[in-house]
Amino acid sequence: MAEAVGTALLLAAVVGSGIMGERLAGGNVALALLANTLATGAALVALILTFGSISGAHLNPAVTLADASQKGLPWSEVPAYLAAQLLGALAGVAAANLMFREPFFFVSHHGRAGAAQIFSEFVATFGLLSVIWGCVKLRSSAVPFAVGAYITAAYWFTSSTSFANPAVTLARCASDTFAGIRPVDVPAFLVAQLLGALSATLLFRWLVPSLPRSAPDVVVAHQNRDELAANR
Repeated sequence: MAEAVGTALLLAAVVGSGIMGERLAGGNVALALLANTLATGAALVALILTFGSISGAHLNPAVTLADASQKGLPWSEVPAYLAAQLLGALAGVAAANLMFREPFFFVSHHGRAGAAQIFSEFVATFGLLSVIWGCVKLRSSAVPFAVGAYITAAYWFTSSTSFANPAVTLARCASDTFAGIRPVDVPAFLVAQLLGALSATLLFRWLVPSLPRSAPDVVVAHQNRDELAANR
């Protein structure tokens, strides 16, 4: 539930701020993107701080899969995490659409194609996982701020505006607004994101051989289900 609600609020922030920014920017795309960027970065920090102690606040299938690969999350729990993230993302997009009097779901026609944007998604996700793995090793309490800062920057240094999240990518094709993406462009983004996450994880496993010891604290330190039940 923490993953579902957290991801829903993240997508509401991403899509909603995109709509608001575009409507208020008077055709200035840079200003609309700036508004979208600041809202997304701020929301990420707040949401990771809010839900991190419960589920780790992955809010991202790429993070969940990378964490499970290092035994930070049991593989048996991965399907539930992924389902929660995807359903939450779709709910967040629907909420954002409705808040701005748009259809509940409507297919995006916003093209995001080409080798440059696909490579951008690889770089964006590689950087995100690098930030998470690097920071969680030293100080997991800094991860929410590091992730928010990185995504804020990556909106501007990647040509794709840094989706870096398969659930976000899939859900954003259901909103034909500023933050949308055409369904036909989604598969290439997903492949690039997963490869970026895998590459960063392999790199940090080499740089930090003790990485699996930190994996249970991704994205931030949290209690597993047995510990939560014991505390009740």
